[in-house]
Parts: sequence; structure tokens; C-alpha cells
Amino acid sequence: MADQSHSKPIHHQEYEKKQHREEMKQQVLTFGLMILFTMIAFGMVIFEVNSYFIIPTLIILAVVQVAFQLYYFMHMKNKGHDMVAVMMYGGAAVAALTIITFTSIIWW
Repeated sequence: MADQSHSKPIHHQEYEKKQHREEMKQQVLTFGLMILFTMIAFGMVIFEVNSYFIIPTLIILAVVQVAFQLYYFMHMKNKGHDMVAVMMYGGAAVAALTIITFTSIIWW
């Protein structure tokens, strides 16, 4: 009877198993997409695609991969990560504004 008091109800265990299965499915799919994006990037570089097309495409693929890594592998989509997300997005916004500012100062 002491074992029963520390164990979870059966329906809660089944729910957790389903949640873990769904999360694992999402992580495997995301990992596959990241591998695909990496292969696309390498293929574009190997086949020497026009630089006016390749640079923005590589940047977009990199940003998407970072988002995948944050949300699925660093578990930023889970509850309790709100402050960390705010700090990261704030840092990214400051970095973007800094780059835009210095780029416009240099080129103008």
C-alpha cells in the first residue's frame, strides 16, 4: 500500500507517455528538417549558386535552424521559460539594431 501512495494514477501515466511520444515525434521531425536544411545549404555552396540568392537563403535557413533548436531541443516552448525567452528575444533585438545602426553609419 505504501507503493501506491507514491505512484501516479494509471490515466496520468498514460497521458505522460502520450505527451512524451508526441514530443519525441516532434524532435525527430525537427532534427530531420535541420539535416535537410543543412544539406540544402551545403548543396547550394557546392554548386556555386549565385551569391545574391545564396546569402539571404543561408541566413534564412540559419535563423530557422536556431528557432528549431531553441523551441524543440532547448524546450523553450514549455511552460516556465517565459523570462528566458524575453531575455533572448531582447538580446536578439539589441543585436539586430546594433548591426543595422553600424551598417547604416558605415554605408551612408
